[in-house]
Amino acid sequence: MKTALEGIRILDLSRVLAGPWATQLLGDFGADVVKIERPGSGDDTRLWGPPWLGEESAYFLSTNRNKRSVTIDLACDEGRELVRELAAKADILLENFRVGALARLGLDPEDLMQRNPRLIVCSISAFGQSGSRAHEPGYDAMIQASAGLMSITGPEDGGPQKVGVAIADIMAGMYAANAILAALHARERTGKGQRIDVPLYDSQVAWLANQNMNYLIGGVVPGRMGTAHPNLVPYQAFATSDGDLIIAVGNNRQFADVMECIGRGELADDPRFARNDARIEHRDELVAIIAEHLRQDTTAHWLEELARRRVPAGPINDIREVLDNDFAKERELVRPVRNGAGHDVPLVANPVDFSATPVAYERAPPLLGEHTGEVLHEWLGYSAETIEALRNKAAI
Repeated sequence: MKTALEGIRILDLSRVLAGPWATQLLGDFGADVVKIERPGSGDDTRLWGPPWLGEESAYFLSTNRNKRSVTIDLACDEGRELVRELAAKADILLENFRVGALARLGLDPEDLMQRNPRLIVCSISAFGQSGSRAHEPGYDAMIQASAGLMSITGPEDGGPQKVGVAIADIMAGMYAANAILAALHARERTGKGQRIDVPLYDSQVAWLANQNMNYLIGGVVPGRMGTAHPNLVPYQAFATSDGDLIIAVGNNRQFADVMECIGRGELADDPRFARNDARIEHRDELVAIIAEHLRQDTTAHWLEELARRRVPAGPINDIREVLDNDFAKERELVRPVRNGAGHDVPLVANPVDFSATPVAYERAPPLLGEHTGEVLHEWLGYSAETIEALRNKAAI
């Protein structure tokens, strides 16, 4: 076995971000991901530019590596039959159509699973496959708003803010990939596939994590705190004489080291600050003391002093600084892979490192329909003549 998911076939009927993010992760782990796209236009995000690399948008390139693109027209009988045949050969089908849309096309997941009992079908939607809101549409920003994230994001005295990436979509994709791996493991014992329902809304609620429990246990509705932490102090950004840094104190030893660093070591034993619960009670007073001292020297000076004392602290880098610095090169965070148009696509590395089944960087994000003939021959055994006949009917 060269990769963890070698031999696993995924039929990807998803588009935009949540579904493609899940299948990209599984493709990184070695699955054969076949992305089904509309002839002539493809995934909506192919047009979400600038910037562009050739004719491909950066957005599309960010979430579609390690896949093959097959164009199929689901509006025609021949196209729908192709999907049925491909699903019969697949291990996993992932889709993010509006609830009920596949059934209306004659591609009901239950029918596909009856034809292929080992098939795992994962559906990503805004509010789930059942319930009073199942048929409502949803995009990332509205989910961030309605599922609570915007209420705790941004400065304390500011208005609603979304996270700088479509994190509700990305986390739903992560949950979906995780669930698919669990379903594959279950199939090893039962021999049968199953349905997986991953709602954006429920996913967003789930990963509010400690903020959920702060409310459920404490009864106080969390609010915006800027860069500060609701359960730890000091754990936030501070201004220096020439910029900003962030300090993340997680225990009393680290707090004492911060106080020593700024020349106020005696405060580590002050009853107002000696324990974290006391520090939270006296948050404003303590933060003001630390801020006053940090403004007296440079970011580089304080980071050196804090690192010497093993206090978690770091600069606030922009994305250029993150991807172009020496550490990025050391970690190989950017890996160029050449695409079918001859462009080197700079892919951001998957963060997972397996000791025996390495992450694959075999395929750049595909050109539209680049692998249609190849996949139909490989998965279904279609001849060149049959494939050409389907092209002539505009089914592919």
